[in-house]
Amino acid sequence: MIVGVPTEIKTHEYRVALTPATAREAVEHGHDVLLQSGAGEGSGHADDDYTAQGARIVPTAEDVFAEAEMVLKVKEPQPDEVAMLSPGQILFTYLHLAADKELATTLRDSGAVGIAYETVELPGHGLPLLAPMSEIAGRMAVQVGAYFLEKAEGGRGILLGGIPGVMPAKVVVVGAGMAGANAAVIAMGMQARVVALDRNADKLRHLDATYRGHIMTLSSNRLTLEEQVVDADLLVGAALIPGASAPKLVTEDMIRSMRPGSVVVDISIDQGGCFATSRPTSHDKPVYVEHEVVHYAVTNIPGAVPHTSTYGLTNATLPYILQIADLGLAGSVSANPAIRAGVNVAEGEVVHPAVADSLDLEYRSVAEVLGF
Repeated sequence: MIVGVPTEIKTHEYRVALTPATAREAVEHGHDVLLQSGAGEGSGHADDDYTAQGARIVPTAEDVFAEAEMVLKVKEPQPDEVAMLSPGQILFTYLHLAADKELATTLRDSGAVGIAYETVELPGHGLPLLAPMSEIAGRMAVQVGAYFLEKAEGGRGILLGGIPGVMPAKVVVVGAGMAGANAAVIAMGMQARVVALDRNADKLRHLDATYRGHIMTLSSNRLTLEEQVVDADLLVGAALIPGASAPKLVTEDMIRSMRPGSVVVDISIDQGGCFATSRPTSHDKPVYVEHEVVHYAVTNIPGAVPHTSTYGLTNATLPYILQIADLGLAGSVSANPAIRAGVNVAEGEVVHPAVADSLDLEYRSVAEVLGF
């Protein structure tokens, strides 16, 4: 199979979908790997690093899309990229379609097969290709939250961990999955007071048992959220429904109740956000203030640390890339239920039920549309 990697064009997105090492693995499997010139530079990889491992360098994104049978990306395709897709061409990347009806419909209408990293799902409901970026986003949420709590950045002027004799900041994490758990652990390590909320008792038990009560765990419901949010210095949103829009768990009234200069970081913004006041931001303009609360809702948080996140992502995606390339679309979808779950659009149809339901679009199953 011809596998192509264009340069990412989203604002301040420096990751790349293949490292030289993972490109070498694809070449060793007998596949033709081509990259747009400069695609790896943001992650510290020069064109020569790729050619040394058997990849080809082409000048433009148009060259990649014109030749590749499978296009690998990191972030959702931008309009110019959707326009270059061909019917039947495979696009394998983060899509987050439930948060963007326009992208969902234009990608559907392209006739391409869109496989989303974030909906590749294991039988036990694990999300292996979302996990590494959730880890990074969770850890960075506390890092950026601590920064924007500084007075010069519009925050309350609170040191997250306090000092002896001075109360540390209170960090409330909504959702104790991969991203939320990582946020809670980093906040704990910075000596903040940490409260993690989730409806899944097993996730709370795991945090409690692992960190021996250093992270307070609470079952999530409307009243408990109201009680915890009101005096949070840093609020981290990490709620997730695979493939679907994030639930709006924190209401505008809850945000309004917070103290001026408090900070909220919505990791779930790729799926629409779990705070009622969230709207997407970029690394160029990462924050805005609403109800005197600083909001950080960057849609590609891990893009700020491309060296770490590129390796984390490609380590996870490589087995799936190779399986699709080795077996083809029909063979890989038939052989691996996780890949089948990753298919969001195909042949002009939406084939993921959560995406269709979130956007009120017609749904047809993968089997109906592709015949396998």
